[in-house]
Amino acid sequence: MTAPPSPDQAATATEHPEITFIGCARCGTLIAGLDGRYACSGCGWVNEWTEGHRPLPEARRRRSADST
Repeated sequence: MTAPPSPDQAATATEHPEITFIGCARCGTLIAGLDGRYACSGCGWVNEWTEGHRPLPEARRRRSADST
């Protein structure tokens, strides 16, 4: 059993996306992705967004042109 990450490790892990590598499930090409989300430029294969290593960030609200 592994110990939970320390607060320092957790903050570092969530601060920036991690570049990850995998062989394409369709054609076998080595592809890079961010946090376990991949798209192959060779054959067009894309993994499901829910297969990522962490949740996607929430959308930010855009300022409307009227509020300036």
